[in-house]
Amino acid sequence: MRRQRIPVVLITGFLGAGKTTLLNHLLANRQGARIGVVVNDFGQVNVDALAVAGQVDTMVSLGNGCLCCAVDASGLDAMLGRLSRPEAGIDVIVVEASGIAEPRDLLRLMIASENPDIRYGGLAAVVDAAEFETSRTRHPELADHLRLADLVILNKADRADADALAKVRTVAEEFAPGVPLLVTDHGRVDPRLFFDPRPRETYGQLSFDDLRADDHHDHARHLHTQYESITFTSAEPLSPRRFLEFLEHRPPGLYRVKGTLDLGSADPRSRFGLHTVGSFVRLDRSAWPVGPRRTELVLIGAGLDRAEVTRRLTACRADDHTPDERGLLRILRYLDDPATDR
Repeated sequence: MRRQRIPVVLITGFLGAGKTTLLNHLLANRQGARIGVVVNDFGQVNVDALAVAGQVDTMVSLGNGCLCCAVDASGLDAMLGRLSRPEAGIDVIVVEASGIAEPRDLLRLMIASENPDIRYGGLAAVVDAAEFETSRTRHPELADHLRLADLVILNKADRADADALAKVRTVAEEFAPGVPLLVTDHGRVDPRLFFDPRPRETYGQLSFDDLRADDHHDHARHLHTQYESITFTSAEPLSPRRFLEFLEHRPPGLYRVKGTLDLGSADPRSRFGLHTVGSFVRLDRSAWPVGPRRTELVLIGAGLDRAEVTRRLTACRADDHTPDERGLLRILRYLDDPATDR
């Protein structure tokens, strides 16, 4: 079985939108996860005096494996390779796009990466809700940036009145229809939306988390939980055609889908691990757990219609146990690495 791929989360947004604040919040509330960070200017990232970085193409390793680096876009893939080495022990990599490259360029680099140890973890576009109209005037490309997003974060909501916030939300939903949207302030987004923290290990010495204990308590009281999760299980196999329709026309607000998927073919290789972020879909045959065949999915998003999502997934169940081999062939284009399964 292959080592689990490390998600790479891209954070984009114009200067002042709150990307660095969001990054600091993730670092302070990561609940034991080891985070690798790629930024252009580390000077504003408050990771304690022990994390003295800021030099381009340098890496700082803290006691629990948190790595913080600075690179330009041309070296992004090489840097991701350094961060994703097994000995680095990283659980998630966060890339702050400011000053590195345009979001489209970063996304292209990420999707085109041939690194077998990483996977796309989503593009989160941070928007200054209080200065949205000014930003649109100065940067007309904002609309294109939002169209690329898997998640839109309307930050600094505490600085916008109700009417202005409603207007910003309407325009953002117009630019990015169906994309989950969170309204927050001070970058307070629950890190579990981006990655799955693991229990913290103890090494008998002060760790990065210990040093930031006071911040943890403060931030934990203010975590915004505007997203929700839905669990779907089925002992009956799903129709590959129907489930493909679900994936390609996903419910509004759906951000991530993860879990195991049984598509009913007699071939045991019709069982997959599933990972989606936005419209990005990957199937992995190596992720199937030991145990009976069944589909178990967790769906995460904002503004989800729980009843409608459950109804659509239930409708994906196969009518009978006759394998739909042609339908299975259509969905195999999302297979992570078909060559390894011959």
